[in-house]
Amino acid sequence: MKNILVPVGSSKNALSHLQYAVDFAEAFNANLFIVQVYNVFTKAGTMKNIDEIIERESLEFLNGLVSKIDKKNVNITVRSLKGSLVDTLELASKVADIDLIILEPRTTSVKDTVYLGKTSGKIIKQTEIPALIVPEGWTFKAPSQILMAIKSAIIRKEGVLNPLEAVKNQFKSAVNLLLVKTPYHKEGDFDVKDDLKSVVTSITTTENATTFQGVLEHFQSHNPDMLCVVRRKRGFFAKKWEKNTILKKDFYSSIPVLVLSGLK
Repeated sequence: MKNILVPVGSSKNALSHLQYAVDFAEAFNANLFIVQVYNVFTKAGTMKNIDEIIERESLEFLNGLVSKIDKKNVNITVRSLKGSLVDTLELASKVADIDLIILEPRTTSVKDTVYLGKTSGKIIKQTEIPALIVPEGWTFKAPSQILMAIKSAIIRKEGVLNPLEAVKNQFKSAVNLLLVKTPYHKEGDFDVKDDLKSVVTSITTTENATTFQGVLEHFQSHNPDMLCVVRRKRGFFAKKWEKNTILKKDFYSSIPVLVLSGLK
């Protein structure tokens, strides 16, 4: 893991979030790209240099934040990017060869009932960039126990396990695989092939209505300090991700959540 992207919004938690990102990047000797995305819809009669003003203020804001954290020895690049959120982040990720994006659960929402705000929810729902959702105010610590919850172990995408493998190898973490049999279970879903088997430390099977219910049932027994889940068109995030905002009643995690791109 060599390049990590951190989008910054207007959250009051920005400083602690950036410090976590720096500490995480330092562990991998990775480059850190801190960005803010803005979009301007100009109308007749508006200032022609509005883009320059917004870009300058955005950079001043980001550099001000970076000046207040312990940068350690991490190589940090700060950028203000114009464009739509998802398209701009995807393009930036391709250009910078991003391995992981680190997100806050909420960037603009002030509602206590919200887990993922519109910005972070949109990034998780509409991109395929591997992501790490870090709880507000969370201080970095190496994860010793990772709970990976999936309803199908079928993997067709190359390199989809790379972020999980990188975290496991760097921190010597134990990866406990939770296979959740849901009403949509198909034959072969629990056939764990060598590529996944080589990553996990233990395997537990359970039967629940949803993958998330399986996580809730087995969370305490595994006592993880990181949760790993997978994007699916029809799976863990299908209903929860229909709207960009995710409520705590639908999904909530008090620990960091590593979100892999779809396995299939």
